[in-house]
Amino acid sequence: MKLLKTLAVAVMLALPTCSMKAEVDPNFYIFICFGQSNMEGAARPESQDMKSPGERMKLMAAVDDPQRNRKMGEWCEAVPPLCRPFNGITPADYFGRTLVSALPDSIKIGIVHVAIGGIRIEGYMPDSIANYAKNAPGWMVGMLKAYDNNPYERIVKLARKAQKDGVIKGILMHQGESNTGDSEWANKVNHVYTNLLKDLKLNANEVPLLAGEVVQANGKGQCIRMNKQINDLPKTISTAHVVSSDGCTNAKDNLHFDAAGYRLLGIRYAAKMLEILNNK
Repeated sequence: MKLLKTLAVAVMLALPTCSMKAEVDPNFYIFICFGQSNMEGAARPESQDMKSPGERMKLMAAVDDPQRNRKMGEWCEAVPPLCRPFNGITPADYFGRTLVSALPDSIKIGIVHVAIGGIRIEGYMPDSIANYAKNAPGWMVGMLKAYDNNPYERIVKLARKAQKDGVIKGILMHQGESNTGDSEWANKVNHVYTNLLKDLKLNANEVPLLAGEVVQANGKGQCIRMNKQINDLPKTISTAHVVSSDGCTNAKDNLHFDAAGYRLLGIRYAAKMLEILNNK
């Protein structure tokens, strides 16, 4: 009996350790989405938006949502709201749905989504977050708390978990309204991007940054002058690509997109990503 136990232990030790782990699926494309209110989702989803995109598009929940049986860090059905309970439709919704429609059936899409309305880019900079959270306006306190006062760390935590299942293919950002007129914005975005690449052990040439323009509202957008800085972002980040918001309809505040605007913007993010993937 003792000999049999010894042999059994020896066999177990001889098994390759990789067999104990789930293998990473190279056909599971992961995308990180972050930003402020227009990435968070400010428009109420309509009936067409609530149709499930199917098993080929998944969301890794960034917060618990008991009403939808979502648990932070677990994959779930990717129907609105992707960000947090009570948020709306976002560009990420139709980004993912468009990729699912355009790519082969063997490809799956995973979304890691963290956003906070009104947040400046400093709220995602690792060396600025603590001070930013400490001095945040009262209306932002609850949103920051949902991410343990560190949205950057929540992105990294979720993305690392997602990397156990798939491969990060891109980073989507919609941010800038709160930094309108900030001449250092591009450098600050670069700081966030390079830190994400470093912390997630990613290569910039394999993981581009896609940045969306803000609301134009036929020239009346509240933060439209920020689009000049957004369009100049590739001058600072060579692997950055700009997604146009021209023609994307908006809400009456001329600051947020409406549901149709989010759909079109999401489709454009996807078109840009498909262009990049096809050129590799």
